[in-house]
This record gives sequence, structure tokens and C-alpha cells, in this order.
Amino acid sequence: MDGERGLYLHSCDEGGFTVSLAVGIDVAKEIHWIVAVDTVTGTELLSHRFLNEPAEITSVLAEITELEVEHGPVTVGLDIVGGIAGLLTAMTTAAGVALVHVPGLMVNRSRRATVGGENKSDPRDARVIADQVRHRPELRPITITDEQITRLRVLTSRRHDLVVDQTRRIQRLREHLVAIFPALERMADPTNLSDLTLLSRYVTPAEIRRAGADTITDSLRDAGVRRGRAATLAKRAVVVARDQHIEEVIGESIIAEVIRELAEEALRVRRRLRELDAAINETLEKHADAELIASMPGMGPTLTAELLAATGGMTRFATGNELAAAAGLAPVLHQSGKVLFRRRATTGKRALKQIFYRSAFCALSSPDIASKAYYDRKRAEGKSHHQAVIALARRRINVLHAILRTRQPYRPVGVTAA
Repeated sequence: MDGERGLYLHSCDEGGFTVSLAVGIDVAKEIHWIVAVDTVTGTELLSHRFLNEPAEITSVLAEITELEVEHGPVTVGLDIVGGIAGLLTAMTTAAGVALVHVPGLMVNRSRRATVGGENKSDPRDARVIADQVRHRPELRPITITDEQITRLRVLTSRRHDLVVDQTRRIQRLREHLVAIFPALERMADPTNLSDLTLLSRYVTPAEIRRAGADTITDSLRDAGVRRGRAATLAKRAVVVARDQHIEEVIGESIIAEVIRELAEEALRVRRRLRELDAAINETLEKHADAELIASMPGMGPTLTAELLAATGGMTRFATGNELAAAAGLAPVLHQSGKVLFRRRATTGKRALKQIFYRSAFCALSSPDIASKAYYDRKRAEGKSHHQAVIALARRRINVLHAILRTRQPYRPVGVTAA
């Protein structure tokens, strides 16, 4: 499914009863489909395709305006925030139409629950979206993100991509290095800047022995490595190089060339990550909620930026329970006959859940004792480490929401003994 959207037009008193109109838009990269349904009779009043272009979106908005004149105010529901719906969202908002969120999972399962639900088409999806908007007044509002949120979303997304690629790159570097020089692979840690600098210049035992400790030290110093660290690293490299007496491993030269290339790429990525972190911090300084969120133990600049980017702004969530449900951290009620219990949610936005889980895990090592005490209590109740961290993450959501509601930073409960 390329995407689905819903519009909800409602509240016009006519003939003694309320007439409402729900409009669904199935959004794709190039072509959208719109369906308008009378909520009383279920009659389709509008159904056609339109291009994801300003002129055609303007034409559709004009049609919606005509319906608004006849039926009342318009509310637009979307199941995707940004992305391929970015232009439609911006133009709809500029036209003064409110937005609500229609989750894609809701649309997909609702379509499958209808007759012939496995049959998928753009008009069918648009109709399902319209029906969902008709019957679900609790759909969460969407507000257009401000400049800071947009910047954070782009910056954190780019940072995530670079970190994932860097992890893969470092792993590949290690695999190549252990094939020709196992002792150097054990000695060097390519996640460290100094070790990575060494591997971008010296890889094989022969070239390390020829260069010698002094030359390697000077080379690392020229690259910005501290004198003491450079000297220590050079001496250790020479020692392990002297222990490998075989003249050359098969394929050593080409493998060494690739290792140097990977190391140089990794160094460039490290520099770019520092630039991105600086840009993220600069953007956070301009956001009203950033300092309050970062005051919580375990919420550093990166997680704060990722949280704001993932939520699109915390004002969308009226309560901590709503935020926990969006993250898939709120227990789910299961009741059938005499059976009644609560289980772990299997839905929710994965990115949000990971943010809260990581922050809870980091909080266990912070000086503040509240998180560790709660975690220990859950462990004493028989919960596993993972379950206890999940429970802590859920509890911290309420604390975070209270911080933002009261506009007061987190106050540490206490510190552990030194």
C-alpha cells in the first residue's frame, strides 16, 4: 500500500439533523485517489484520481471547499505524517483545513475485514479511509511541524543512516583485517579515532615493520592523534607485526588496500557525524521543549532530538497514556467471557518504543536513584531484565509528560553513594 488518507467533513445542521461528510484520500507517490461519502446514507458523493501536483491538489481543495459550503467545516485525516504526503499536507493546512491521523494498520485491517478484503485498489482504500474517519472521532490531530521539528527529523534520520552504515563498515573492516593480520585486529579498535587513523595508513605486518615505531608515531601525530596515544599505539603495532613472520598472506595487498579505503571512509563519516551532532544541538537550543526533555536522566541530546522528530511535537498527546499507547508501551486489555488479563502491546511506533527503552536503560547508570530503585523493585517481583526496563520506560513516559505539562525540569530524587 503506497499510503491512504482520510478527510472528515462534518457539522452542518440541515432539516433538523446533522449531516456529515467523510472524505478518504489514498495517497501514492504520483497519483492520489479521493472518495467522499455521506455519513448518513453511505452514498459516495465524490470519487476520482488526481496527481500529486500543486495544480491538481488545488483543484481538489476547491472541490472540498464546495462541499464545506454545503455540509460544514472540514477535517482531513492522514495515515502518514510527511513523506509522500508532505505537499498534500502543507497545501491542505494552508487552506485552513484541520488534520487528524488515521493509522495505516487500522486502514489495512479494516479493509481485510470487509467482503473481498484481500482485493486492493486505490478507490477501495480511499473508501475504507473515509469509513474509518466517519466512525472514529477520537482520531489524533496532526499539526504542521515547525522548522525546528523538520530540521530534527531530517538530521536524526541522516545520522541514523550514517551510524548504521558505519557499523556495517567497521564490521567489514574487521573481517578483512583478521584474514591477513589477526594480531592487529585484536589489538586495534576501529571504533576509536586513533586506531582508525592507524588502519588508514598502516595495515600489513611488512609495512609496519619497515616504518618502525618512530615513523608511525610521527604519522599519527600529523593526523592529530595525541603524542602519548600515538606512541603507545605505534609500539604495540610494531610488536605484533614482528610476531607475524610469514612473508605475505594470499591476497594481502588487495585486502590491505580495501582496509585502508574502509578506514578512510569511516574517518570521513566520523567527521560528518560530529557536524550533524553540532547541528542537532544548535536546533535543540531553539526548541521550547528540548531542555525540559533533556533534563530527564537518560535523555541526552540525540534521544531528545529523536523523540521530538518521532512525535512531531509532544503537544499532540494530551496524556501520558496516549503517548505510551503510541509507543506500544501501554498494557493491552484482553477480555473474553470470564477471562480477563492485560498483555504487552504488539503495535505502536517502533521508533518511539526504542527511544524510551534506550533512555530507560541509560537512566539505570545515572546518579539519580529513582530509575534504579524502580527497576530493582520490578526485578524483585520476578520480572526479567527486559521486562523491568520496559516497565521503567512506561513509568518514565508519565514523568516526561508531567514535566512538559508543568514546564518544570526533572528534579533528581537523590544520588548514589560515591
